[in-house]
Amino acid sequence: MTAIALVIAEHDHASLKSATFPTVTAALACASEVHVLVAGHQATAAAQAATQIAGVSRVLHADGPSLAHGLAENLVTQVAGLASRYSHILFAATASGKNVAPRVAARLDVAQLSDVTRVLGADTFERPIYAGNAIATVQSADAIKVLTVRTTGFDAAASTGGSASLSTVDAVADSGKSRSLGSEIAKSDRPELTAARIIVSGGRALGSSAQFNEVLTPLADKLGAALGASRAAVDAGYAPNDWQVGQTGKIVAPDLYIAAGISGAIQHLAGMKDSKVIVAINKDAEAPIFAVADYGLEADLFTAVPELTRAL
Repeated sequence: MTAIALVIAEHDHASLKSATFPTVTAALACASEVHVLVAGHQATAAAQAATQIAGVSRVLHADGPSLAHGLAENLVTQVAGLASRYSHILFAATASGKNVAPRVAARLDVAQLSDVTRVLGADTFERPIYAGNAIATVQSADAIKVLTVRTTGFDAAASTGGSASLSTVDAVADSGKSRSLGSEIAKSDRPELTAARIIVSGGRALGSSAQFNEVLTPLADKLGAALGASRAAVDAGYAPNDWQVGQTGKIVAPDLYIAAGISGAIQHLAGMKDSKVIVAINKDAEAPIFAVADYGLEADLFTAVPELTRAL
């Protein structure tokens, strides 16, 4: 059977989310043909956008009220119903992908391959273990391979230049097992953390929420950067949960990552060490963050960061 991979697109019904494009790149390394499933409600614009992704040969569009909120109980049925046609089913390793992929794997009675960072062959993959301190090479004998892809490990496929065909598939009925009661979407003028080219991140050394914002916000504004935080800073209430970078937060790989007052615990390093350039500002010369930093400044952040901001 020809290897054909199915990518489950992430979207907001009007447009595709950035996580979809590196997932397509991973799929192209797995199989000779790549299809994309856009499952949603009134999501024609997202489906049309998917047809333009370079390397995609076919887009499947499932449109119905049952798929309006991305409920896992409905989406897993949609994906599992198409699975027999494919050798690989790929999700981005995001909150949404991690919610649906294990259910699909269980429905198909196959093992899930989590956080894949490299494709060595159609059945062989690399993934980080021990908070990224070791890389495991895993091989799957399952007929259908279900993967979550760490998007920082792959370049994004081009969003234009493709000419995939667009097919409509019937949307599944509502399972009745869950329902959406509403959502509160945080709005910000800053770039989305996982898609930002520059991130300014702060740690517990900032001491308070007020100082976190007073010191880091002007620098982020100057650079057009997203704001991030270590788990310690989030746990202390200095920054909101959705700013957390790390193994239990968001995995990022921007062009520039500035870490101010972050010691560099393993959990945090696992979430940002693939950044292209890492700048660390810390007054502790023994801080582990300096081991991964491209540029390190041993200094008091309350002096150094404002000076850096003024110099820009």
